This record gives sequence, C-alpha cells and structure tokens, in this order.
Amino acid sequence: MASIILAAPLEGWVTPLEAVPDPVFAGRMMGDGVAIDPTGDTLHAPCAGRIIGLQASRHAITIETDDGAQILIHIGIDTVALNGTGFTTLVAVGDRVAAGDALIRFDLDLLVREASAVVTPILLTDATGFTLTDIAPAGWVKIGAPLMTLHTLAAEPAPAPDHNATPQADTTTTARRTLRIGLPHGIHARPAARIAALARETRATLTIEKDGRSASARSLTGLLGLSIALGDEIAVVAQGEDAATAADTLVTLLASGMNEAPDPVVTVVQPEDTTPLPDGALRGVCAAPGLAVGLVRHHQVSDVEVPREGRGEATERSAFDTALAALRTDIATQSATLKGPAREILVAHEGLLDDPDLHAATEAGIARGESAGFAWRTAIRTQADILRAGGNARLAERAGDLLDLERRLLALLLGSTSERHVYPAGTILIADDLLPSDLIAIADGLGGLCIARGGPTSHVAILAASMALPTLVAVGDAALAIPEGARIVLDANSGIVLPTPDARQIADAEAEQAAAARKRAEALAQASIACHTADGVRIEVFANLGAAVEAAPAVANGAEGCGLLRTEFLFLERDTAPTVAEQHHEYQAIADALEGRPLIVRLLDIGGDKPAPYLAMAPEENPALGLRGIRVGLAHTALLEDQLRAILAVTPIGQCRIMLPMISRVEEVRSVRLVLDRLRDELGITTAIELGIMVETPAAAVTADTLAREADFLSIGTNDLTQYTLAMDRANPAVASALDGLHPSVLRLIDQTCRGGATRGRWTGVCGSLASDPLAVPILLGLGVTELSAAPGVVPTIKACVRALTMEACRDHARAALACASATEVRALARRFAAQEIPA
Repeated sequence: MASIILAAPLEGWVTPLEAVPDPVFAGRMMGDGVAIDPTGDTLHAPCAGRIIGLQASRHAITIETDDGAQILIHIGIDTVALNGTGFTTLVAVGDRVAAGDALIRFDLDLLVREASAVVTPILLTDATGFTLTDIAPAGWVKIGAPLMTLHTLAAEPAPAPDHNATPQADTTTTARRTLRIGLPHGIHARPAARIAALARETRATLTIEKDGRSASARSLTGLLGLSIALGDEIAVVAQGEDAATAADTLVTLLASGMNEAPDPVVTVVQPEDTTPLPDGALRGVCAAPGLAVGLVRHHQVSDVEVPREGRGEATERSAFDTALAALRTDIATQSATLKGPAREILVAHEGLLDDPDLHAATEAGIARGESAGFAWRTAIRTQADILRAGGNARLAERAGDLLDLERRLLALLLGSTSERHVYPAGTILIADDLLPSDLIAIADGLGGLCIARGGPTSHVAILAASMALPTLVAVGDAALAIPEGARIVLDANSGIVLPTPDARQIADAEAEQAAAARKRAEALAQASIACHTADGVRIEVFANLGAAVEAAPAVANGAEGCGLLRTEFLFLERDTAPTVAEQHHEYQAIADALEGRPLIVRLLDIGGDKPAPYLAMAPEENPALGLRGIRVGLAHTALLEDQLRAILAVTPIGQCRIMLPMISRVEEVRSVRLVLDRLRDELGITTAIELGIMVETPAAAVTADTLAREADFLSIGTNDLTQYTLAMDRANPAVASALDGLHPSVLRLIDQTCRGGATRGRWTGVCGSLASDPLAVPILLGLGVTELSAAPGVVPTIKACVRALTMEACRDHARAALACASATEVRALARRFAAQEIPA
C-alpha cells in the first residue's frame, strides 16, 4: 500500500470537518478530510500532482496525484458568490505542481468581510481505492506541516469470467433532457455534491454535457471541471435501468434552485493610494514583503563554453549518464540537509531530471554527433522557450528551474566547480534572473533581492519568502543599471525600489526598518511577562485551546493561561461518550502543560447542528435557536455530571475554572451551580471552584448584572453574540458580508455586559475573535474588558498592543466607537487610533 503525506496548504487553525459551517462539507458529502481556518493569503499545493480542476470563480481547485487520487481545496464557504473577486490564480488546469507550490492568492480581509466563513476544507473527493489516516487534530498548523496521510489501496482482482453464465439481454435505454441552469452561482461545490449523491443512489448511469464536453454526475471534480454557470444550457443523459426516471429526478433537482441563495451585494473596498511614486523610483512585483536599506551587489553568472562536436556516441552517452547520476546524488544529499520550500524545490528538480522528453532530446542530439553538454543545453533551452512562449506565467517561471539544472549538469560534465558567492551582510542583491540553486548556495545575511525578471510564484520567490527576505521581481532592465555599491532602498511592501534615495528617504526607511524589527523582538522578548497597560492596569492575555497538544506552544507564545478550552474534541467523532477517566486524562494534561496557569474549561457546546451520535437529539429546523450549549447538558444530566467530575479531579484543585456556554437565563446558572456544589460535597472538595458564563446572546448581555449575582466571571463570545445581535447567520452568504463584531450594536452590548458585571465585582473577558484583532483590543479595554483570550499565535502581538495603550485613551476611543453609525465607521476610527496611539 503506497502512501504520501498531504501537507498543510495554508497556515492557520486545523478544524474538523464537523465544525465547518456548511452541511455539505460537515456531512462529508464532498469527501473526507479536514479544514483549516487560514491566517495567510496564499494557498499552496498539499502534494505533487496535476491541476485537473479550477473553478471559474477561482475559489476552488483540484489536484490529482500520480496515483489518481483527487484532492479538492475549497477556499472559504460560499466564496463562489464573490465571482472571483479577491482571488488570483497562479496555476492553470493541466499544470504539474510540486508540494508547496503556490496555487491561489486571495484577499483574506475581503473574504472575512464578504464570505460566510473563511475556513477551507481539504478533501479526498473519491475514496475508491484510497483512504486517509493520521488526520491532524485541531490546532495551529504551518504551511508544509503534515496534515494527513493518503494511502493507495491495492486493487481488488477482477473476478474470473463465468463462461457458463446465461447471456443477459441488452436492456439499456437512454433518456436525454436539456435545460438551462438557473442556479445563481452555477454548479459549484455544494450543488455538485448533491448531484453526485443523487447519481450514486440511482441504478442508471447519469452524465452531464456542456459545450461538447461531458462528466459523470457521480464525479465531483468532473462536474466542477465543466464550469457550468448561471444561464448555461446543459444536457442530462441517463443510460440503463430507469433511465427516464433518473434523468427526470436530476432535472427536477437542478430546476428546484437547490436552496442556493442569490448573489449578495458584494462591496469591495480598494485602499486608496494617495502617495505618488517617488522621483526615480522603479516599480516591481512583491514576491516577499519587507523593507531593506543596503549596498548593491550584482549577481552575474556567465554561460560556460560547451563544445558542439562530440567525442563519439558511446563516450558522450556514458559521460551524460555519469553526470546525471552525480547530479541526482548531489541534489539528494543537499535536500537531506534542508527543510521547507528549499527542500521541496530540490525534490522538484529531482523530478525534472527524470523527464523522459529531456532525456530523449539529449540522446537524439548525442546520436547526431553532438557533445552531451551541447545536446543537454539544447534540450533544456528548447523546453524553456516553450514554457516562456506558452502564455502561462506560472509555467514561464518554471523555465528557471530548467536552466538551473542545465548549469549544474554542465558543471559536472565539464569538470568545473560551481562558484560560491559570498556577499557582505545587508547586501541588496540585483540579478537579471536568479536561479534557485544560486539563492540556496548564497551565504546568509542578504538584506534583500531585486530581480529584473522572474515572477512572484517562481521558486526563487518562494525561497525568498521562506527566508523572510524582502524581494521584488519583474523590476525590469533599469534595475541592472543601478551602479555596484550604490546605497538603495528596496520597499517590497510598496513594490518600489529607490535607486538614488536622498538622505531623508534613507533615514525614514531605516527608522521604519528599525521600528519593525524592534516591535517583533520586543513582542517576543516580553511575551512571557505579565501584561499591563502603559499606565499600569493589569490585563490578562490568555489563549483559546482545542486540544492538549496546543497548550505548550501557547505557553511558549506567552499565554498567561487558557481562557477557553473547547471540550468538543473529546465528544465528537465517536460512538459513545467519553468516560470520566478519559476526560480527566486530557484536562490534566492541559493543566500540566499550562504549569499552574488558569485553565477555563467550557462545558460541552454541541447542538442540533453538530449532534453526537450517542445523544438522542432530533434534527432541528434552526439549530442555532434550539438545543445547544448548556441546554444540552441540562437535558442530559449524566453527561453534565461526568464532565464536572472529570474537571474537579484535575490537580491542583482550583486551577480549573468552569464556564457555561450559551447562557440566556439565570435559572441555567443556578441549576449547574447546584450540581457542582453537590459533586464538590461528594468528593470532599472544600476549595472554591469558579463558575463563569459565556455571554453569547443579547439576553445575557442585557441581564449581565442579574447573571453576575450567580456567576463568578463573564466571558463574551463575540462570534455568536454578533450573529444573534445582528440576526445574521454566518452560513448565509446573502447577509454574512455585514457580519462584523465591531458593529456599534455589538459594542453597546459588550459595554452593557462589562458594566453589569462590574456592579457585582465580576471581571469580564472576551474569548471570541475580537480578542485576536489588534484594532478591536483598545475598544474592548475602553469598554471595561480585563481579560483577552486570543488565538495562540497572536498572543505576543496582543500583549504588545496592550502595553502601548493607556486606559484614558482607550476609554475615550471606546466612547467614540459607541457613537459611530456602522462597523465601517468603527474600523476607520480604529485605524486612525492605532496610527496615533500605537508606536510604529
């Protein structure tokens, strides 16, 4: 059984499919896999393969491995409604890609504003002949980290023909129906999954045709590959038993609208660039962000002389084979010492070395009497020219990889050594078109790269980004005219080079460079220090966790505790409820990893939209308003008591605090308090155990003063509070674009919660997404929030943000935010405040 590791195509938070806010993905109708809630803006290939599907709206892509497995990656939920806005494709159908290659860039801010969710499923669309194991648990993941393992199963032997069987009569019938698609976004992932599910249930063979092309109705990737849009005319063809019924059933499904919402109004706010291009500046394309000030060195490599005439076919063929074997060994040895993109690029080069077309062209040249070097160079450059001339920018950038192999093999054939270039620290290197091996071989310490040609998805660009090396590509020939030794400013963030900066421009760039470096260093250096505002007010910065493996990295990032432990990971994807011992083992492991820091455990928060199979809960028309949160625990008291017993068993006693989800009535808090006190008495626990509540409903916010009589603390879940306050379902693309936790109505409820808790001396925290948003943090502090529980990766940033603030400024800022008319106004206000109050 062959297997390959599928790498994380995005950096972000691994999320089980069950938690994806779309029933098609959550129900695995499109396939098995996992999802990532991204923090970056570029999708990378999880494995090597060929691009076989790319949606016209650029939000979904399918890769087929060499074994035939099809991996679909769907960026966000309901992003088809954006009609391609915010997406830039870096590959085309038919391209071969290596693991880690950049596939699609997307505007993450736009997706957060306009899509119902940005969580991105990565799916094996057809498990026939394949299986997935080692699916990563919930938690933070970096690009290229192992996400799951794909296994290719051995094919079942075909049964021997029965020559004595009675021939069956040919009863095949065909039914054909033609219709025009009325689905607002055409046949994208969700309707394709429903079509495939229907096709698998019928005994007939269903096919969909469009513009002379066809696809099996059972094939998700085939359906997506037809790119069927609103208004397209298609044919439904059914063959076999019940063909007419099957065709009519599929037509009825397509004509029903399939509950697809119409296009939401999408407003794309383009940042206004009021800064004119400085005099003499050269514009390029950002391949890796950053700012550099340094002295110019030009990287120049000249072509080696290669004799055309060979020394005989046998001699040249032997020399070629020997050099080829040596280069394979060199690359394998080099890649073994590297990691990340550098290693992946060398692995891709190994694959190129085995290209049969290159070998055939080289051998043909040798047979014509050419030297092995001349034949190899001709074969390489012919192929490189084809890539450059093909109109595909992505393939054109791969020409550099071929030229890299040309040069390395020629060095071995001619017995020369590759020159190692060493440049002074801080050098800004200018090159016509740098090759991957050049950058890998160059000594550390470069300040930046300025490349006249190339592209943002070339392997050099990928390497530069992995090295955090500010890089501009496609600057043009003018870059090559910058004198050696000149002091220049390379601003990859703005996409410009200043070849002759004046003293002020250099000073400004150096100040910005120093400030950015200082902020990064200070945030990391002070991450472990208790957090206070600039005027001495203590603000706790905790981390949200979803599994034991996330605790230690959170502490390393400076988390002062866990402000929200999502315990659902213990209860889902199993046939029976976890035992008290199983739960205690996990809670204790997290408490140990936190090394005595507070651990706030949220009781089980599941409901009709994500039921556990062992709980008797009927499907609900509106799960968000049904049996969920603490209501589930109170309806299943044995489950509630087992979870409380497991938490109470954690030592030291009192490290764990308990938090109740989805509270809307004071009776709910009182009921749990009675159970908790009874269990404490049974277990002989005299230490007080704090019992807090999640404020996720407007009811809880407006009655916070009453709830604070019963609860020891309040923690605001801004995601659900925003949804319920604005009456906007995050899963509904028609309204989700306006869902913003900085809406004044939500801020007023946060204000009311903080004031209500303060009347009883209770602290109020925020554990929703606003706690991870540096723009929101000053407003939250100004409203009275004293604890923030953020995503582990942003804890250092949030702590640094808090330390730059004074409470007086935050309170003034919060009052101004409450007076705004919209979330847009609040965010504009927040940006101005950050520019004025938070040091650059």
